[in-house]
Amino acid sequence: MISTIHDATTISNGRKDRKTNMEIKKTYAVVLYSKFIKDVDRADQYLSHYSVLKKTVKWSKKAVLYLLNCVLFKAFFVHRTLNTNKVKYKNFLHKVGRSCISEVQNRCETSSDDLQLPEKGAKTGPTRQTVR
Repeated sequence: MISTIHDATTISNGRKDRKTNMEIKKTYAVVLYSKFIKDVDRADQYLSHYSVLKKTVKWSKKAVLYLLNCVLFKAFFVHRTLNTNKVKYKNFLHKVGRSCISEVQNRCETSSDDLQLPEKGAKTGPTRQTVR
């Protein structure tokens, strides 16, 4: 493994080779990679089971949905570490969806009271002018 951040120091991981009975040593970069790849694999596993990505042709939609999916997982992870009750990822997604829908409904109900319809015959905005 090539790394520009870490030097070539080797670390003994406490294991021995079965054939030679010598200690197995790994570079520091490999040890750090192995340590953090577990969390990446776990995140990919969660994201693959309950993905918000759907079949779409536009790459921009896929990118936005993927980022939304990552944000939801990160929020789930933070929620899970801060709270003592263990919530499943699927239930967390349902709660987030329900709260977003209720927030939008509440905004629509409060803002619809303030809407005023324009009077008949009154011009509401600029009109399109065409060349004849």
